[in-house]
Amino acid sequence: MSLITRLIAYAAEMFGAPVPPSDPQAEGHLAAIALLVHVARVDGTLAAVERTRLARMLEGRFARDEAEANALIARAIGMDDETRDVADLVALIGRDTPEAQRRTVLEMAWAVAAADGRVQEFEDDLVWRLGQLLGFDEGQITAARAAALAAPVGGAQA
Repeated sequence: MSLITRLIAYAAEMFGAPVPPSDPQAEGHLAAIALLVHVARVDGTLAAVERTRLARMLEGRFARDEAEANALIARAIGMDDETRDVADLVALIGRDTPEAQRRTVLEMAWAVAAADGRVQEFEDDLVWRLGQLLGFDEGQITAARAAALAAPVGGAQA
């Protein structure tokens, strides 16, 4: 459960309001988006080209339109800010998430890293680590990288 979710639940309990139901799937999706935000911001900023690419990738997967995608990105920035390590975000996604979905997250991470036209060394190291945390071996990580970098500008294929 994220810090924000815990704070909302605590405030609801303190003031007698009903506790909103927790949706593990939604939290897992937000954690995946926060991972992508983390990759985009590994150099200290979320560049416009990275944000645009990320929003395009979210549309149709996690968001109905650009406005909803940007709202998800804003929430994911908050989640990334409150998370001390990317391993915590990977844990929220869950190891029981189907391999195809975890692979999609990995491909999307490579696509975000390459949004500016190249994958820098620190981006490469981070996404490689994410691949390992998501349970993939060297060959699978390399294949996900190749698939993502060959995908159209809109992002990695599902």
